[in-house]
Amino acid sequence: MSEEAFKSLPAFPVESAASPEERPVGLVEIAGRVKWFDVSKGYGFIVPDSGEGDVLIHVTVLRRDGFQTIYEGARVVAEAQRRDKGMQVFRVLSVTAGEGAQASQLPPTRLRAQATNVGGFEIVVVKWFNRARGFGFLTRGEGTEDIFVHMETLRRYGFADPQPGDTMLARFGPGPKGLLAAEVRPLDGGRGHSSH
Repeated sequence: MSEEAFKSLPAFPVESAASPEERPVGLVEIAGRVKWFDVSKGYGFIVPDSGEGDVLIHVTVLRRDGFQTIYEGARVVAEAQRRDKGMQVFRVLSVTAGEGAQASQLPPTRLRAQATNVGGFEIVVVKWFNRARGFGFLTRGEGTEDIFVHMETLRRYGFADPQPGDTMLARFGPGPKGLLAAEVRPLDGGRGHSSH
C-alpha cells in the first residue's frame, strides 16, 4: 500500500484491532525494517525484506501486542494480511534494534538540503516545531541565529515529538537559507524518545 493511497482514509478500520482469537485466514509472516511510524497519525509502514510493497502497521495493533511505538530502522517480524489497498500487519511477533539502533543502521535521510562545514555538538533548545509542516527551529540562546531542523533529521536520531523548551545536542552548519541541523542527540548520550 502506498503512503499516498492510505493518507486519503479518514480513519483506520476497527477490524485492524481484532483480538488474536479472531485470527483471519490467509496470514503471511513478513520481516522487514520500519520505514517510518508516527504515533500522532496512528500508523506507519514497514519495508519488507521480500522487496514487495510497503506494509501498513497501525498503532492499535502495535499497542495490543505490547509495544508503545517503533522507530525508523527497527526490525519487525509480523503476521500480515492482504487488504484492498495492500498488505497490513495483523500481529507483531517481534521488534528488535529499534530503540538502540545506531544512525549507521538507519536508512539515509532524504533531505533536500545538506549542511556544510558541520561543527561539533552544541547544546540547543527547541524553539518551535510543527509536525504538520515537518520542520522547526532550534536555538543556542537569545541573540543567536536560529537553526532549521527537518522532521527526518529528528526521526533519524529517535526524537518522535519534540516540544518547545526540550534540550538536546546538535551538530549544524550553513545551509542554503541559514543554519541547518545535520545531527541531533539527547543530552544524556542515549537516543531521543520524546513523545509528549
